[in-house]
Amino acid sequence: MTYITDNNGKKQLLYEQTIEKIREEIRLRKLKPHDPVPSEGEFAGLFGVSRMTTKLALEALAKQGLVYRLARRGTFIAENYETSQAERDNGNSPVQEAQHLKMKRIAIVVPNLDDYLSRIIISVESEVRKLGCHLLIKITKDKDDESSCLQELYDDQVDGVILFPRGRKTCSEKILRLTLLNYPLVIIDRIFREVQIDCVYHDHYQGAYRLAEYLITKGHNKIGYLSMSFDGVTSREDRYKGYMQALLNYHIPINSHCMLLNCSEDYMDNLTVSNQELISFFEQNPELTAVMCADDYLAVSCMYTALNMKMSIPEKLSIVGFSDIQLASLLPVPLTTVRQQTKRFGQAAVQLLVKRMNNNKEVATAIKVDTALVERSSVHFLQAIEQSKS
Repeated sequence: MTYITDNNGKKQLLYEQTIEKIREEIRLRKLKPHDPVPSEGEFAGLFGVSRMTTKLALEALAKQGLVYRLARRGTFIAENYETSQAERDNGNSPVQEAQHLKMKRIAIVVPNLDDYLSRIIISVESEVRKLGCHLLIKITKDKDDESSCLQELYDDQVDGVILFPRGRKTCSEKILRLTLLNYPLVIIDRIFREVQIDCVYHDHYQGAYRLAEYLITKGHNKIGYLSMSFDGVTSREDRYKGYMQALLNYHIPINSHCMLLNCSEDYMDNLTVSNQELISFFEQNPELTAVMCADDYLAVSCMYTALNMKMSIPEKLSIVGFSDIQLASLLPVPLTTVRQQTKRFGQAAVQLLVKRMNNNKEVATAIKVDTALVERSSVHFLQAIEQSKS
């Protein structure tokens, strides 16, 4: 990325400065709606920049509704160029913003349709409907397909995207490029720490901390931890950190043998049969009185494995999960877990996206949504504790 410094000493991306130069050139040439705009090559020669820089600048202007681009024909001044420019410079009134959103298209891109994501989509759809917008739903097959879907939505001039990204260690090149183009994009339930992107996520750390603290106050000090491999997924990392911090604060020794942090996801094929990986874990840790699971699906597999091993729940082994999927309350022993509040989550994601669709230029925003402990029957009370946390 190429940066330049303006007269006020403020750093700016080169293509952003090029946008301003193109606007000034349009003004000087007194171009009217539907008049052709100079080509990428012409602007590149005029401003002494690369064609890629002018391409990014014109794409950004198209997303702002100031110009429109036709394949093999060129770029043209939009019908409402002067109005859109004035609104950008002066800001819209609430009524103008509401009218501006009418019939806009918003997409949500997700990797699957499990219970948790389905509830988020319902919440998003409810908010989008109130705005008079249309919602598109895309389900991706893999990481490459996710990038293809984002490009397709951008090319189709969908007005904004809410993305639940597939598990990845770093921000994808496609997400980064759309962000540089100021395309309205909100990431949900994930944080990419290496780049500033609008995101909405649950407080996984605090939720896990409260859950571990709950077990401790019930008298448990032999608490195991089960998780899929972190693989850079911040929600998994934060839940593990919450568990660890609770043990440290209550002066409970940490034993790595009581943790299984690379559970395969094969158990998802049949949650009700014994999982050999978990059988070995329980056989090697007979002293455990409780197990924290990084999500409810893993907790379901854990429960059925323990029951098939003739371990009574919760008397012999207490089990807790995270997410509060619909199945959690229907298990042979209803599951104590942490609820991720999807209604507030979806509302926050749409509201943040709408700000960007209205050309809000504030720095990237991260919204953290609280979780709630849901107490059911899967935890056994051992004894009151006198320990005080540090």
